Amino acid sequence: MAEQFTEKGELIGFDGSQAIGREEIFSHLQQIFESHPTPPYVSKVKDVRFLGSEIAILRAIAGMVPPGHLDIDPKFNAHHTLVAVKSEEGWRIELFQNTLAQFHGRPELVGQMTEELRQLLK
Repeated sequence: MAEQFTEKGELIGFDGSQAIGREEIFSHLQQIFESHPTPPYVSKVKDVRFLGSEIAILRAIAGMVPPGHLDIDPKFNAHHTLVAVKSEEGWRIELFQNTLAQFHGRPELVGQMTEELRQLLK
């Protein structure tokens, strides 16, 4: 996946971890996915906005179904923000940020997001 980033692209994980550049992003993702089984992800693109002919912002929501379960676990729901730029290589990721959607004190928003993602499982 690191090849989808620009040379100086940046990844910010839901735990606040940061990786800059393809090599560091590859190493970061390899550590995560090599030692942990990857549960099925469910995602929905909410918006794509072009800021010019060669730059765009994509917003999405995502959740996951933990191993051994049949439903989304709301504690892993997240907002994804991606800034993409067009280069000679095509469209590449300049910034990807994954932020947990915990909605502190607003359980109805957790429920709404979970239900929206759950609809994609059907």
